[in-house]
Amino acid sequence: MEAPQEPGKPAKRPNILIREMEIDDLAAVFHLGEKLFTARESPNLYRTWDEYDVVELYQSDPEFCLVAQADGRLIGFALGTTIEKAGSAWKYGHLVWLGVAPDFQRRGLAARLFRQLKELMIEDGVRILMVDTEADNLSALHFFRRMGFGKPEEHIYLSLNLSLQRSLLKDRKKNHGPANHKPDYGHD
Repeated sequence: MEAPQEPGKPAKRPNILIREMEIDDLAAVFHLGEKLFTARESPNLYRTWDEYDVVELYQSDPEFCLVAQADGRLIGFALGTTIEKAGSAWKYGHLVWLGVAPDFQRRGLAARLFRQLKELMIEDGVRILMVDTEADNLSALHFFRRMGFGKPEEHIYLSLNLSLQRSLLKDRKKNHGPANHKPDYGHD
């Protein structure tokens, strides 16, 4: 149990270590992301935050997967990747996920994680670093502008719920067998 803080004295700031993510960090990163990227706070991000994405980024680009740790507790992460296009001499970086535990937000930790990731990408030859966020996530937009990002480009995401078509497909296969199956997608 921690000793109570003396009145008038500032709270002790924990020593924060930023390091490359290790395999043993995967579960903690995923669970912190589950707390941060909820359907209520970020409806679009909720659908894409999953353990497979975390594992895939770790397996493909471990050098661009960073974690922040304080007193043995994982309190933040930055997960990135690089992209090389055929026929282009340019190498692109993409900050895919950046998250900080709520009790450590607004203390400069996201900026520290970002700067360290940016430095690693520069050392790796990245010429353009990209990030995306929801258009109405004003705190993220403000943060990324402070980090030097500019020229926001608007993206439009469309979705199609395939639950009904999936159910109809299963029923058709069950009633008619796969050989007689002709898809009907609800249009001519």
